[in-house]
Amino acid sequence: MKSLQELYVSGNKLVGQLPLCLTGLTGLRVLDLSSNNLTGKLPPSLGNLGSLTYLSLLENNFEGAFSVGWLANLSQLRVFRLGSRSKSFQVESEGGEVLPESANFTGIWELSMDNNLFTGKIGQGLLNLRGLQLLDISNNNLIGVIPSWIGELQALNALLLSNNSLEGEIPIPFLQLVDISANTLSGDIPPHVNSLGKALLLFQDNNLSGVIPETLLTHVAVLDLRNNRLSGNVPEFTYTKDTHTLLLRGNNLTGSIPRQLCGLQGIKLLDLSNNRLNGSIPSCFSNTSFAFGKEDTLSDQHYGGVSGGVIQLYEQEYSMLFKSLIVLDSFRIVYVPDTQIKVEFATKHRYDTYLGRNLKLLYGMDLSENELSGDIPADLGGLLELQALNLSHNKLSGSIPENFSGLKNVESLDLSFNRLQGWIPSQLTELSSLAVFNVSFNNLSGVIPQGKQFNTFDAQSYLGNPLLCGLSINTSCDRSHYQEPDNGVEADESIVDMVSFYWSLAAAYVAILIGICSSLSFDSPWRRFWFYLVDAFIHKAKSLL
Repeated sequence: MKSLQELYVSGNKLVGQLPLCLTGLTGLRVLDLSSNNLTGKLPPSLGNLGSLTYLSLLENNFEGAFSVGWLANLSQLRVFRLGSRSKSFQVESEGGEVLPESANFTGIWELSMDNNLFTGKIGQGLLNLRGLQLLDISNNNLIGVIPSWIGELQALNALLLSNNSLEGEIPIPFLQLVDISANTLSGDIPPHVNSLGKALLLFQDNNLSGVIPETLLTHVAVLDLRNNRLSGNVPEFTYTKDTHTLLLRGNNLTGSIPRQLCGLQGIKLLDLSNNRLNGSIPSCFSNTSFAFGKEDTLSDQHYGGVSGGVIQLYEQEYSMLFKSLIVLDSFRIVYVPDTQIKVEFATKHRYDTYLGRNLKLLYGMDLSENELSGDIPADLGGLLELQALNLSHNKLSGSIPENFSGLKNVESLDLSFNRLQGWIPSQLTELSSLAVFNVSFNNLSGVIPQGKQFNTFDAQSYLGNPLLCGLSINTSCDRSHYQEPDNGVEADESIVDMVSFYWSLAAAYVAILIGICSSLSFDSPWRRFWFYLVDAFIHKAKSLL
Protein backbone atom coordinates (compact mmCIF):
# COMPACT_ATOMS: atom_id res chain seq x y z
CA MET A 1 0.00 0.00 0.00
CA LYS A 2 2.93 2.35 0.45
CA SER A 3 3.16 2.51 -3.34
CA LEU A 4 -0.40 3.95 -3.61
CA GLN A 5 -0.21 7.32 -5.37
CA GLU A 6 -3.84 8.51 -5.65
CA LEU A 7 -6.75 8.06 -3.25
CA TYR A 8 -10.16 9.51 -4.10
CA VAL A 9 -13.01 8.97 -1.63
CA SER A 10 -14.88 12.28 -2.04
CA GLY A 11 -18.65 12.51 -2.08
CA ASN A 12 -19.32 9.49 0.09
CA LYS A 13 -20.75 9.14 3.60
CA LEU A 14 -17.57 8.34 5.46
CA VAL A 15 -17.79 9.01 9.19
CA GLY A 16 -15.40 8.93 12.14
CA GLN A 17 -11.87 10.18 12.49
CA LEU A 18 -9.06 9.93 10.01
CA PRO A 19 -7.29 6.58 10.56
CA LEU A 20 -3.67 6.92 11.63
CA CYS A 21 -2.64 4.27 9.12
CA LEU A 22 -3.43 6.78 6.40
CA THR A 23 -0.31 8.70 7.30
CA GLY A 24 1.75 5.66 6.48
CA LEU A 25 1.02 5.99 2.76
CA THR A 26 4.22 7.89 2.18
CA GLY A 27 4.05 7.50 -1.61
CA LEU A 28 0.64 9.20 -1.82
CA ARG A 29 0.56 12.16 -4.19
CA VAL A 30 -3.19 12.86 -4.37
CA LEU A 31 -5.58 12.62 -1.41
CA ASP A 32 -9.20 13.74 -1.81
CA LEU A 33 -11.41 13.26 1.27
CA SER A 34 -13.85 16.08 0.49
CA SER A 35 -17.64 15.99 0.96
CA ASN A 36 -17.87 13.36 3.68
CA ASN A 37 -18.79 13.41 7.38
CA LEU A 38 -15.34 12.93 8.89
CA THR A 39 -14.91 14.23 12.43
CA GLY A 40 -12.24 14.71 15.07
CA LYS A 41 -8.99 16.63 14.92
CA LEU A 42 -6.72 16.71 11.91
CA PRO A 43 -3.65 14.70 12.92
CA PRO A 44 -0.31 16.54 12.50
CA SER A 45 1.06 13.24 11.21
CA LEU A 46 -0.47 14.19 7.84
CA GLY A 47 2.76 16.13 7.54
CA ASN A 48 4.52 12.80 7.01
CA LEU A 49 2.96 12.47 3.54
CA GLY A 50 5.89 14.25 1.98
CA SER A 51 4.97 13.29 -1.60
CA LEU A 52 1.52 14.95 -1.54
CA THR A 53 0.84 17.43 -4.32
CA TYR A 54 -2.94 17.69 -3.87
CA LEU A 55 -4.84 17.55 -0.55
CA SER A 56 -8.57 18.28 -0.28
CA LEU A 57 -10.35 18.11 3.09
CA LEU A 58 -13.34 20.28 2.15
CA GLU A 59 -16.88 19.82 3.51
CA ASN A 60 -16.33 17.59 6.52
CA ASN A 61 -16.96 18.00 10.24
CA PHE A 62 -13.46 18.32 11.62
CA GLU A 63 -13.18 19.79 15.11
CA GLY A 64 -10.69 21.49 17.37
CA ALA A 65 -7.69 23.63 16.51
CA PHE A 66 -5.87 23.22 13.23
CA SER A 67 -2.19 24.12 12.99
CA VAL A 68 -0.73 25.03 9.63
CA GLY A 69 2.76 24.21 10.84
CA TRP A 70 2.81 20.64 9.56
CA LEU A 71 2.13 21.86 6.02
CA ALA A 72 5.74 23.04 5.92
CA ASN A 73 6.76 19.37 5.75
CA LEU A 74 4.81 18.91 2.50
CA SER A 75 7.36 20.46 0.18
CA GLN A 76 5.64 19.04 -2.94
CA LEU A 77 2.15 20.31 -2.01
CA ARG A 78 0.65 22.55 -4.70
CA VAL A 79 -3.07 22.52 -3.86
CA PHE A 80 -4.52 22.57 -0.35
CA ARG A 81 -8.27 22.77 0.31
CA LEU A 82 -9.71 22.76 3.81
CA GLY A 83 -13.23 23.30 5.09
CA SER A 84 -15.33 22.12 8.02
CA ARG A 85 -19.01 22.43 8.87
CA SER A 86 -18.22 22.26 12.59
CA LYS A 87 -18.45 25.46 14.64
CA SER A 88 -15.63 24.24 16.88
CA PHE A 89 -13.09 24.03 14.06
CA GLN A 90 -10.51 26.81 14.24
CA VAL A 91 -7.10 27.51 12.83
CA GLU A 92 -4.40 28.16 15.41
CA SER A 93 -3.26 31.76 15.19
CA GLU A 94 -0.28 33.72 16.46
CA GLY A 95 -0.91 37.28 17.60
CA GLY A 96 -4.48 37.06 16.28
CA GLU A 97 -3.33 36.30 12.73
CA VAL A 98 -4.50 33.53 10.44
CA LEU A 99 -1.44 32.24 8.56
CA PRO A 100 1.15 34.00 10.71
CA GLU A 101 4.65 34.79 9.52
CA SER A 102 5.91 31.45 10.83
CA ALA A 103 3.69 29.61 8.31
CA ASN A 104 6.20 28.49 5.72
CA PHE A 105 4.91 26.24 2.94
CA THR A 106 6.34 27.99 -0.05
CA GLY A 107 5.32 25.65 -2.87
CA ILE A 108 1.54 26.20 -2.66
CA TRP A 109 -0.24 27.34 -5.84
CA GLU A 110 -3.79 27.21 -4.52
CA LEU A 111 -4.80 27.74 -0.90
CA SER A 112 -8.54 27.36 -0.29
CA MET A 113 -9.77 27.58 3.30
CA ASP A 114 -13.25 28.94 2.65
CA ASN A 115 -16.46 28.19 4.54
CA ASN A 116 -14.90 27.81 7.95
CA LEU A 117 -15.29 29.92 11.07
CA PHE A 118 -11.73 31.19 11.16
CA THR A 119 -11.22 34.41 13.07
CA GLY A 120 -8.41 36.93 13.28
CA LYS A 121 -6.49 38.97 10.74
CA ILE A 122 -4.83 37.95 7.50
CA GLY A 123 -1.28 37.01 8.51
CA GLN A 124 2.04 37.77 6.87
CA GLY A 125 2.69 34.09 6.36
CA LEU A 126 1.14 34.55 2.93
CA LEU A 127 4.26 36.45 1.90
CA ASN A 128 6.12 33.16 2.03
CA LEU A 129 3.87 31.74 -0.69
CA ARG A 130 5.70 33.27 -3.61
CA GLY A 131 4.11 30.91 -6.11
CA LEU A 132 0.55 31.41 -4.81
CA GLN A 133 -1.90 31.99 -7.64
CA LEU A 134 -5.29 31.43 -6.01
CA LEU A 135 -6.19 32.38 -2.43
CA ASP A 136 -9.70 31.65 -1.15
CA ILE A 137 -10.44 32.45 2.50
CA SER A 138 -14.02 33.59 1.92
CA ASN A 139 -16.95 32.85 4.21
CA ASN A 140 -15.05 33.12 7.48
CA ASN A 141 -14.99 35.65 10.33
CA LEU A 142 -11.81 37.47 9.40
CA ILE A 143 -11.35 41.04 10.66
CA GLY A 144 -8.98 43.92 10.07
CA VAL A 145 -7.88 45.33 6.74
CA ILE A 146 -6.75 43.74 3.51
CA PRO A 147 -2.97 44.10 3.85
CA SER A 148 -1.26 46.21 1.23
CA TRP A 149 1.53 43.67 0.85
CA ILE A 150 -0.83 41.24 -0.89
CA GLY A 151 0.12 43.13 -4.03
CA GLU A 152 3.64 41.80 -3.59
CA LEU A 153 2.49 38.27 -4.45
CA GLN A 154 3.52 38.52 -8.08
CA ALA A 155 2.00 35.19 -9.14
CA LEU A 156 -1.42 35.86 -7.55
CA ASN A 157 -4.25 35.90 -10.09
CA ALA A 158 -7.34 35.10 -8.01
CA LEU A 159 -8.23 36.53 -4.59
CA LEU A 160 -11.48 35.55 -2.86
CA LEU A 161 -12.16 37.26 0.49
CA SER A 162 -15.95 37.59 0.40
CA ASN A 163 -18.29 37.27 3.38
CA ASN A 164 -15.92 38.29 6.13
CA SER A 165 -15.75 41.39 8.33
CA LEU A 166 -12.84 43.08 6.59
CA GLU A 167 -12.71 46.87 6.61
CA GLY A 168 -10.66 49.74 5.29
CA GLU A 169 -9.91 50.61 1.69
CA ILE A 170 -9.06 48.45 -1.32
CA PRO A 171 -5.25 48.38 -1.40
CA ILE A 172 -4.66 45.72 -4.03
CA PRO A 173 -3.95 45.95 -7.74
CA PHE A 174 -6.68 44.29 -9.72
CA LEU A 175 -6.10 40.66 -10.56
CA GLN A 176 -7.89 38.35 -12.94
CA LEU A 177 -10.47 37.49 -10.26
CA VAL A 178 -11.12 39.63 -7.18
CA ASP A 179 -14.09 38.81 -4.95
CA ILE A 180 -14.16 41.07 -1.89
CA SER A 181 -17.95 41.27 -1.66
CA ALA A 182 -20.01 41.28 1.55
CA ASN A 183 -17.48 42.96 3.82
CA THR A 184 -17.43 46.49 5.29
CA LEU A 185 -14.83 47.96 2.96
CA SER A 186 -14.99 51.72 2.41
CA GLY A 187 -13.31 54.51 0.50
CA ASP A 188 -12.86 55.07 -3.22
CA ILE A 189 -12.40 52.43 -5.89
CA PRO A 190 -8.81 52.66 -7.14
CA PRO A 191 -8.18 53.27 -10.86
CA HIS A 192 -8.02 50.07 -12.80
CA VAL A 193 -4.64 48.44 -13.31
CA ASN A 194 -4.83 46.55 -16.58
CA SER A 195 -4.96 42.79 -16.18
CA LEU A 196 -3.59 40.40 -18.76
CA GLY A 197 -6.94 38.67 -19.24
CA LYS A 198 -10.63 39.49 -18.92
CA ALA A 199 -10.99 40.33 -15.23
CA LEU A 200 -13.88 39.55 -12.90
CA LEU A 201 -14.34 42.22 -10.19
CA LEU A 202 -16.91 41.49 -7.47
CA PHE A 203 -17.08 44.42 -5.03
CA GLN A 204 -20.78 44.34 -4.10
CA ASP A 205 -22.30 44.70 -0.62
CA ASN A 206 -19.70 46.98 0.91
CA ASN A 207 -19.57 50.67 1.88
CA LEU A 208 -17.51 51.89 -1.07
CA SER A 209 -18.03 55.57 -1.91
CA GLY A 210 -16.91 58.21 -4.36
CA VAL A 211 -17.29 58.05 -8.12
CA ILE A 212 -16.74 55.09 -10.43
CA PRO A 213 -13.52 55.48 -12.45
CA GLU A 214 -14.11 55.75 -16.20
CA THR A 215 -11.31 53.27 -16.85
CA LEU A 216 -12.76 50.59 -14.60
CA LEU A 217 -14.11 48.44 -17.44
CA THR A 218 -10.75 48.14 -19.19
CA HIS A 219 -10.29 44.42 -19.87
CA VAL A 220 -13.10 43.57 -17.42
CA ALA A 221 -15.68 40.87 -18.20
CA VAL A 222 -17.75 41.18 -15.00
CA LEU A 223 -18.11 44.27 -12.79
CA ASP A 224 -20.40 44.00 -9.77
CA LEU A 225 -20.69 47.15 -7.62
CA ARG A 226 -24.20 46.59 -6.28
CA ASN A 227 -25.28 47.90 -2.88
CA ASN A 228 -22.52 50.35 -2.08
CA ARG A 229 -22.57 54.13 -1.54
CA LEU A 230 -21.18 55.21 -4.88
CA SER A 231 -22.25 58.61 -6.21
CA GLY A 232 -21.88 60.78 -9.26
CA ASN A 233 -22.89 59.88 -12.79
CA VAL A 234 -22.68 56.56 -14.54
CA PRO A 235 -19.26 56.89 -16.16
CA GLU A 236 -18.73 57.22 -19.89
CA PHE A 237 -16.62 54.09 -19.79
CA THR A 238 -13.65 54.29 -22.12
CA TYR A 239 -13.15 50.61 -22.92
CA THR A 240 -16.11 48.27 -22.98
CA LYS A 241 -15.68 45.59 -25.63
CA ASP A 242 -14.84 42.80 -23.15
CA THR A 243 -17.68 43.46 -20.68
CA HIS A 244 -20.67 41.12 -20.56
CA THR A 245 -21.98 41.86 -17.02
CA LEU A 246 -22.36 45.34 -15.48
CA LEU A 247 -24.22 45.57 -12.15
CA LEU A 248 -24.54 48.99 -10.45
CA ARG A 249 -27.78 48.48 -8.52
CA GLY A 250 -28.41 50.09 -5.13
CA ASN A 251 -26.07 53.09 -5.14
CA ASN A 252 -26.61 56.87 -5.25
CA LEU A 253 -25.85 57.39 -8.93
CA THR A 254 -27.43 60.44 -10.56
CA GLY A 255 -27.65 62.04 -13.98
CA SER A 256 -28.73 60.39 -17.19
CA ILE A 257 -27.84 57.03 -18.69
CA PRO A 258 -24.87 57.77 -20.97
CA ARG A 259 -25.10 56.68 -24.59
CA GLN A 260 -21.64 55.20 -24.19
CA LEU A 261 -23.29 52.20 -22.51
CA CYS A 262 -24.55 51.29 -25.95
CA GLY A 263 -20.91 50.57 -26.70
CA LEU A 264 -21.21 47.47 -24.51
CA GLN A 265 -21.60 45.35 -27.60
CA GLY A 266 -21.17 42.07 -25.73
CA ILE A 267 -23.43 42.97 -22.79
CA LYS A 268 -25.66 40.25 -21.37
CA LEU A 269 -26.63 41.59 -17.93
CA LEU A 270 -27.14 45.32 -17.27
CA ASP A 271 -28.49 46.37 -13.86
CA LEU A 272 -28.74 50.11 -13.08
CA SER A 273 -31.75 49.81 -10.78
CA ASN A 274 -32.38 51.51 -7.43
CA ASN A 275 -30.39 54.65 -8.10
CA ARG A 276 -31.50 58.22 -8.86
CA LEU A 277 -30.94 58.27 -12.60
CA ASN A 278 -33.07 60.68 -14.62
CA GLY A 279 -33.68 61.70 -18.18
CA SER A 280 -34.78 59.40 -20.97
CA ILE A 281 -33.70 55.90 -21.87
CA PRO A 282 -31.14 56.02 -24.73
CA SER A 283 -32.41 54.78 -28.08
CA CYS A 284 -29.30 52.87 -29.02
CA PHE A 285 -29.35 49.52 -27.23
CA SER A 286 -30.18 47.90 -30.55
CA ASN A 287 -26.43 48.13 -31.22
CA THR A 288 -25.67 45.66 -28.43
CA SER A 289 -25.90 41.88 -28.16
CA PHE A 290 -29.33 42.38 -26.55
CA ALA A 291 -30.57 42.82 -30.11
CA PHE A 292 -28.58 40.57 -32.37
CA GLY A 293 -27.26 37.89 -30.04
CA LYS A 294 -23.61 38.51 -30.75
CA GLU A 295 -21.70 35.27 -30.87
CA ASP A 296 -19.98 34.74 -27.54
CA THR A 297 -16.26 34.80 -28.20
CA LEU A 298 -15.36 34.77 -24.51
CA SER A 299 -14.10 31.50 -23.13
CA ASP A 300 -15.62 29.84 -20.10
CA GLN A 301 -12.93 31.32 -17.87
CA HIS A 302 -14.47 34.77 -18.32
CA TYR A 303 -17.56 33.49 -16.53
CA GLY A 304 -15.65 32.29 -13.52
CA GLY A 305 -13.35 29.37 -13.76
CA VAL A 306 -14.49 26.57 -16.03
CA SER A 307 -12.54 24.94 -18.82
CA GLY A 308 -9.21 26.47 -18.04
CA GLY A 309 -10.07 28.25 -14.82
CA VAL A 310 -9.52 31.89 -14.10
CA ILE A 311 -5.85 31.39 -13.48
CA GLN A 312 -3.05 30.54 -15.81
CA LEU A 313 -0.66 28.28 -13.95
CA TYR A 314 2.88 27.52 -14.94
CA GLU A 315 3.36 24.92 -17.65
CA GLN A 316 6.02 23.12 -15.71
CA GLU A 317 5.40 19.97 -13.75
CA TYR A 318 1.65 20.57 -13.65
CA SER A 319 -1.02 22.18 -15.80
CA MET A 320 -4.39 23.52 -14.65
CA LEU A 321 -7.72 22.51 -16.18
CA PHE A 322 -11.17 22.05 -14.57
CA LYS A 323 -12.18 20.21 -11.41
CA SER A 324 -11.01 16.66 -12.07
CA LEU A 325 -7.63 15.11 -11.51
CA ILE A 326 -6.41 12.90 -14.32
CA VAL A 327 -3.14 11.01 -14.21
CA LEU A 328 -1.46 11.44 -17.59
CA ASP A 329 1.73 9.70 -16.62
CA SER A 330 3.64 9.00 -13.46
CA PHE A 331 5.04 12.52 -13.32
CA ARG A 332 2.24 14.73 -14.64
CA ILE A 333 -1.17 15.65 -13.24
CA VAL A 334 -3.86 17.77 -14.87
CA TYR A 335 -5.86 19.77 -12.30
CA VAL A 336 -8.70 22.27 -12.39
CA PRO A 337 -9.57 24.84 -9.65
CA ASP A 338 -13.25 25.33 -8.97
CA THR A 339 -13.61 29.12 -8.86
CA GLN A 340 -17.06 29.72 -10.29
CA ILE A 341 -18.45 33.18 -9.54
CA LYS A 342 -22.02 33.92 -8.47
CA VAL A 343 -24.10 36.73 -9.95
CA GLU A 344 -27.57 37.68 -8.75
CA PHE A 345 -30.11 39.18 -11.14
CA ALA A 346 -33.80 39.93 -10.70
CA THR A 347 -36.18 38.06 -12.99
CA LYS A 348 -39.80 37.08 -12.47
CA HIS A 349 -40.13 39.16 -9.27
CA ARG A 350 -37.26 37.39 -7.52
CA TYR A 351 -33.50 37.36 -7.39
CA ASP A 352 -31.89 34.30 -8.92
CA THR A 353 -28.25 33.31 -8.62
CA TYR A 354 -26.36 32.33 -11.75
CA LEU A 355 -23.11 30.40 -11.51
CA GLY A 356 -20.18 30.29 -13.89
CA ARG A 357 -21.09 29.22 -17.38
CA ASN A 358 -24.82 29.70 -16.66
CA LEU A 359 -24.16 33.42 -17.11
CA LYS A 360 -23.87 32.69 -20.81
CA LEU A 361 -27.54 31.73 -20.91
CA LEU A 362 -29.13 34.93 -19.54
CA TYR A 363 -29.78 38.30 -21.16
CA GLY A 364 -31.38 40.89 -18.88
CA MET A 365 -31.81 44.65 -18.42
CA ASP A 366 -33.03 46.25 -15.17
CA LEU A 367 -33.51 50.04 -15.05
CA SER A 368 -36.16 50.02 -12.32
CA GLU A 369 -36.45 52.29 -9.26
CA ASN A 370 -34.98 55.39 -10.82
CA GLU A 371 -36.44 58.71 -12.00
CA LEU A 372 -36.38 58.02 -15.74
CA SER A 373 -38.92 59.93 -17.81
CA GLY A 374 -40.13 60.33 -21.37
CA ASP A 375 -41.41 57.69 -23.75
CA ILE A 376 -40.17 54.13 -23.84
CA PRO A 377 -37.85 53.95 -26.87
CA ALA A 378 -39.38 51.88 -29.65
CA ASP A 379 -36.02 50.27 -30.38
CA LEU A 380 -36.25 48.32 -27.11
CA GLY A 381 -38.77 46.17 -28.95
CA GLY A 382 -35.95 44.99 -31.16
CA LEU A 383 -33.91 43.47 -28.33
CA LEU A 384 -34.60 39.94 -29.47
CA GLU A 385 -32.32 38.23 -26.96
CA LEU A 386 -33.69 39.86 -23.79
CA GLN A 387 -35.22 37.43 -21.32
CA ALA A 388 -35.91 39.97 -18.56
CA LEU A 389 -36.78 43.67 -18.94
CA ASN A 390 -37.66 45.75 -15.88
CA LEU A 391 -38.55 49.44 -16.28
CA SER A 392 -40.81 49.68 -13.22
CA HIS A 393 -40.92 52.46 -10.59
CA ASN A 394 -39.93 55.31 -12.89
CA LYS A 395 -41.76 58.27 -14.45
CA LEU A 396 -42.07 56.91 -17.97
CA SER A 397 -44.97 58.21 -20.04
CA GLY A 398 -46.49 57.65 -23.45
CA SER A 399 -47.77 54.29 -24.60
CA ILE A 400 -46.43 50.76 -24.57
CA PRO A 401 -44.66 50.30 -27.92
CA GLU A 402 -46.50 47.86 -30.18
CA ASN A 403 -43.19 46.48 -31.39
CA PHE A 404 -42.59 45.01 -27.92
CA SER A 405 -44.07 42.00 -29.66
CA GLY A 406 -40.55 41.60 -31.06
CA LEU A 407 -39.21 40.58 -27.63
CA LYS A 408 -39.50 36.95 -28.65
CA ASN A 409 -37.41 35.55 -25.78
CA VAL A 410 -38.68 37.75 -22.97
CA GLU A 411 -39.91 35.83 -19.94
CA SER A 412 -40.38 38.74 -17.53
CA LEU A 413 -41.68 42.20 -18.53
CA ASP A 414 -42.32 44.73 -15.74
CA LEU A 415 -43.59 48.22 -16.62
CA SER A 416 -45.44 48.88 -13.35
CA PHE A 417 -45.49 52.15 -11.36
CA ASN A 418 -45.03 54.54 -14.27
CA ARG A 419 -47.27 57.03 -16.08
CA LEU A 420 -48.01 55.00 -19.18
CA GLN A 421 -51.31 55.55 -20.96
CA GLY A 422 -53.27 54.19 -23.87
CA TRP A 423 -54.03 50.56 -24.62
CA ILE A 424 -52.11 47.41 -23.89
CA PRO A 425 -51.08 46.35 -27.43
CA SER A 426 -52.81 43.16 -28.49
CA GLN A 427 -49.61 42.20 -30.33
CA LEU A 428 -48.06 41.31 -26.95
CA THR A 429 -50.07 38.10 -26.94
CA GLU A 430 -47.53 36.83 -29.46
CA LEU A 431 -44.89 36.63 -26.70
CA SER A 432 -45.04 32.89 -26.16
CA SER A 433 -42.26 32.82 -23.53
CA LEU A 434 -43.77 35.53 -21.32
CA ALA A 435 -44.30 34.19 -17.78
CA VAL A 436 -44.45 37.44 -15.75
CA PHE A 437 -46.22 40.59 -16.98
CA ASN A 438 -46.88 43.63 -14.80
CA VAL A 439 -48.33 46.98 -15.86
CA SER A 440 -49.96 47.87 -12.55
CA PHE A 441 -50.30 51.47 -11.37
CA ASN A 442 -50.21 53.32 -14.67
CA ASN A 443 -52.92 55.22 -16.58
CA LEU A 444 -53.75 52.47 -19.07
CA SER A 445 -57.18 52.13 -20.59
CA GLY A 446 -59.13 49.86 -22.89
CA VAL A 447 -59.63 46.14 -23.17
CA ILE A 448 -57.00 43.81 -21.71
CA PRO A 449 -55.84 41.44 -24.48
CA GLN A 450 -56.63 37.75 -24.16
CA GLY A 451 -55.04 34.68 -25.61
CA LYS A 452 -51.98 32.51 -25.09
CA GLN A 453 -49.83 33.69 -22.17
CA PHE A 454 -52.20 36.56 -21.35
CA ASN A 455 -54.79 34.03 -20.22
CA THR A 456 -52.47 33.18 -17.31
CA PHE A 457 -52.09 36.69 -15.87
CA ASP A 458 -54.42 37.63 -13.00
CA ALA A 459 -55.69 40.96 -11.70
CA GLN A 460 -52.44 41.67 -9.84
CA SER A 461 -50.80 42.46 -13.18
CA TYR A 462 -53.25 45.32 -13.84
CA LEU A 463 -53.93 46.98 -10.45
CA GLY A 464 -54.17 50.77 -10.34
CA ASN A 465 -55.49 51.20 -13.89
CA PRO A 466 -59.19 52.07 -13.36
CA LEU A 467 -59.88 52.52 -17.07
CA LEU A 468 -58.90 48.96 -17.96
CA CYS A 469 -61.52 46.29 -18.43
CA GLY A 470 -61.62 42.64 -19.37
CA LEU A 471 -61.88 39.09 -18.13
CA SER A 472 -58.57 39.24 -16.24
CA ILE A 473 -59.95 41.81 -13.78
CA ASN A 474 -63.63 40.77 -13.96
CA THR A 475 -64.68 44.17 -15.32
CA SER A 476 -67.20 44.40 -18.12
CA CYS A 477 -66.21 46.25 -21.27
CA ASP A 478 -69.79 47.09 -22.44
CA ARG A 479 -70.42 50.70 -23.40
CA SER A 480 -72.43 51.47 -20.26
CA HIS A 481 -69.22 51.00 -18.27
CA TYR A 482 -66.60 51.95 -20.79
CA GLN A 483 -66.56 54.16 -23.87
CA GLU A 484 -64.15 52.82 -26.50
CA PRO A 485 -62.09 55.46 -28.24
CA ASP A 486 -62.03 55.00 -32.01
CA ASN A 487 -58.32 55.66 -32.22
CA GLY A 488 -55.31 56.70 -30.23
CA VAL A 489 -55.84 60.40 -30.90
CA GLU A 490 -59.35 60.38 -29.45
CA ALA A 491 -58.12 58.40 -26.47
CA ASP A 492 -55.54 61.09 -25.76
CA GLU A 493 -58.21 63.80 -26.18
CA SER A 494 -60.50 62.04 -23.71
CA ILE A 495 -57.72 62.19 -21.13
CA VAL A 496 -57.28 65.92 -21.77
CA ASP A 497 -61.07 66.46 -21.47
CA MET A 498 -61.10 64.74 -18.06
CA VAL A 499 -58.38 67.06 -16.85
CA SER A 500 -60.35 70.07 -18.12
CA PHE A 501 -63.46 68.74 -16.41
CA TYR A 502 -61.72 68.54 -13.04
CA TRP A 503 -60.36 72.07 -13.39
CA SER A 504 -63.81 73.40 -14.38
CA LEU A 505 -65.41 71.68 -11.41
CA ALA A 506 -62.89 73.22 -9.02
CA ALA A 507 -63.38 76.68 -10.54
CA ALA A 508 -67.18 76.44 -10.23
CA TYR A 509 -66.90 75.38 -6.59
CA VAL A 510 -64.65 78.34 -5.78
CA ALA A 511 -66.97 80.77 -7.64
CA ILE A 512 -70.07 79.59 -5.77
CA LEU A 513 -68.27 79.82 -2.43
CA ILE A 514 -67.13 83.37 -3.19
CA GLY A 515 -70.68 84.33 -4.24
CA ILE A 516 -72.21 83.06 -1.00
CA CYS A 517 -69.61 84.83 1.14
CA SER A 518 -70.11 88.07 -0.81
CA SER A 519 -73.90 88.00 -0.41
CA LEU A 520 -73.56 87.57 3.34
CA SER A 521 -71.34 90.62 3.60
CA PHE A 522 -74.17 93.08 2.60
CA ASP A 523 -77.08 94.12 4.85
CA SER A 524 -80.23 92.76 3.24
CA PRO A 525 -83.52 91.01 4.25
CA TRP A 526 -82.09 87.75 2.88
CA ARG A 527 -78.97 88.10 5.09
CA ARG A 528 -81.09 88.89 8.21
CA PHE A 529 -83.34 85.91 7.49
CA TRP A 530 -80.28 83.61 7.10
CA PHE A 531 -78.79 84.60 10.42
CA TYR A 532 -82.26 84.31 12.10
CA LEU A 533 -82.41 80.68 10.92
CA VAL A 534 -78.89 80.04 12.21
CA ASP A 535 -79.74 81.51 15.66
CA ALA A 536 -82.97 79.51 15.82
CA PHE A 537 -81.09 76.31 14.97
CA ILE A 538 -78.48 76.97 17.67
CA HIS A 539 -81.18 77.75 20.29
CA LYS A 540 -83.07 74.58 19.39
CA ALA A 541 -79.91 72.50 19.62
CA LYS A 542 -79.10 73.89 23.10
CA SER A 543 -82.63 73.17 24.36
CA LEU A 544 -82.33 69.56 23.21
CA LEU A 545 -79.02 69.13 25.02
